[in-house]
Amino acid sequence: MDIKELYKLYLAHPCITTDSRECPKDSIFLALKGASFDGNRFAQAALEKGCAYAIVSELTNPETQKDDCRYILVNDTLQTFKDLAREHRCHFDLPIIGITGTNGKTTTKELTKAVLAECYNVMATEGNFNNDIGVPKTLFRLNEDYDIAVVEMGASHPGDIKTLVETAEPTCGLITNVGRAHLQGFGSFEGVCHTKGELYDYLRQHECPVFVNRDNEHLMAMTEGLADIYYYGQSSNPDILIHGEVLSCAPFLKFRWREQDSDAGYASEWMEVQTNLIGAYNLDNILAAITVGYVNNVPFELINKAIANYTPTNNRSQMTITDHNHLVVDAYNANPSSMQAAIDNFKLMDVPAKMAILGDMRELGDVSAEEHQKVVEQLKQAGFQQVWLVGEEFAKTECSFKKFHDIEEVKAAIAAQQPQDMYILIKGSNGIKLFQLPELL
Repeated sequence: MDIKELYKLYLAHPCITTDSRECPKDSIFLALKGASFDGNRFAQAALEKGCAYAIVSELTNPETQKDDCRYILVNDTLQTFKDLAREHRCHFDLPIIGITGTNGKTTTKELTKAVLAECYNVMATEGNFNNDIGVPKTLFRLNEDYDIAVVEMGASHPGDIKTLVETAEPTCGLITNVGRAHLQGFGSFEGVCHTKGELYDYLRQHECPVFVNRDNEHLMAMTEGLADIYYYGQSSNPDILIHGEVLSCAPFLKFRWREQDSDAGYASEWMEVQTNLIGAYNLDNILAAITVGYVNNVPFELINKAIANYTPTNNRSQMTITDHNHLVVDAYNANPSSMQAAIDNFKLMDVPAKMAILGDMRELGDVSAEEHQKVVEQLKQAGFQQVWLVGEEFAKTECSFKKFHDIEEVKAAIAAQQPQDMYILIKGSNGIKLFQLPELL
């Protein structure tokens, strides 16, 4: 059965499930297979629970299954999932904005969605569904009700973005930045640039517009040959379309922005916006969203309304006020560039009694020791009243800061010391589980 025939089957049964515990009646079960799981083993159970068909890469009981037309045998179920998602995407003639980057891609996606939603019905990636399973799931949510889509794409190995753009076929896109993250998978910073740049490669090949941070030298080095570029940034460069400046971070970011047109020789009036975001580093994410909104004809006042009303979730740049402390929670992910930005911003915040609880940065490979020591050196200059470091990598660093083997030791220390009236930065890779701390502080 080729992909077009399979898609006809999908149209008759327009629900694909990859979880045998959730099998809506007349849906299609797709048996994904990985290093530690094999969906083929659950295909029969999925059919018994109500699925109409099961797409499998092998028959676990050939004697009874080979003549059962409900089993659809393919070489690679994940590839079939992506091919089906692309076939579905091709039935919708609407703009699709592809977003990737080392830091800030989820926040930028959410801000972009918020801005566009002022004028359009927007379909956007939910949560962190940005990998080779999440992107197809996102695309299958497309229907005739949507005007525009925003699709986030993540990567941890070379070729990941190439695969995702070939599935989603974006009509425009942006890379937030490139940094030293997932080096264990990419091999080097150059590997990061090459992989993230696969989005530019696709857009270049198809002569699609791109939104680029004019102040990012690494991104600028990757833009040769791109057809239409809309620049945003904080510098005074004359070819920047959307220009912004930080006004304050006390503790929430307040900024101003304006439209510039160097060809016409004018700039619009400055507009000030107070946000609910922590961190001056978020201005680049905001300017990206503003630029996308501007190019898609969202009026200035509605752009400002969307940015001002946006409130972050999922432990990303959140300020949480408890009965005892003010918490700056950024515990979803951590890499050298995002860690440096978080510490720098926390240092600049004009608040008393600062404490930092920082967890290991995962997947840095051979440079892990070097990068963790750099964070420690930065902390030595920051002047925070207390610093707690969590994890095996920070344990190897040379410093006098308090160190903890794991989250359980931190919990015990919090119970014993009960920090009060502090501003506390909480940041680390998700695997360190610092997200468990806010309810204790």
